[in-house]
Amino acid sequence: MSTNTPTTVRTTVVAARAAWSSVVRSGETLTVTDLYGNQAVDFLVYDAHDTSVRYSAPDTIHAQGGIFLTTGSVLMSNEHTPLMTVVDDEVGRHDTVGGACSKESNTLRYGHHTWSQHACVDNFLAEGAKYGLGKRDLVSNINWYMNVPVEQDGTLGIVDGISAPGLKLTLRAERDVLVLVSNCPQINNPCNGFDPTAVEMTITGVTG
Repeated sequence: MSTNTPTTVRTTVVAARAAWSSVVRSGETLTVTDLYGNQAVDFLVYDAHDTSVRYSAPDTIHAQGGIFLTTGSVLMSNEHTPLMTVVDDEVGRHDTVGGACSKESNTLRYGHHTWSQHACVDNFLAEGAKYGLGKRDLVSNINWYMNVPVEQDGTLGIVDGISAPGLKLTLRAERDVLVLVSNCPQINNPCNGFDPTAVEMTITGVTG
């Protein structure tokens, strides 16, 4: 983008454990900044005009031939059409298979005492309700910054992150999209370094 091109910039700091959403217009970019390092950002994206068209992990993995996302990765819909493209990534690898934490999964993995803890599914449901979305509309999500290595035998785990304070990734909208974010509240595994922190969302677009 030329430095002489008039632009609009909308920046929001999303508090630890909080949800966020926005429509990102075709051609605009969304930059996610990991302000303090090792903070997982759960992410869903829908066609803004027809939310039955939404991010598909199988289509995305099939299209790029791998489970990790980085620069050049295209987020594909369930109609196998592009929604957003990763145009810049300072981390190098992001997760597509770890899913979103929920009260149920927390209880199963970490014990019944975690039932009352806030979870990403809660965030997605609360934020999605603003757009008429419900539980049936939640699909497998992306986990920006989360480190989920997969061994040759198929074993995977959630381990210490590979991000650092200030690292960014930028996505370009290939059509008008609705983005839902849960700034992950998980404290029972290393995805947030056991200490959830704030992240920043910046939407940049060309005026006129």
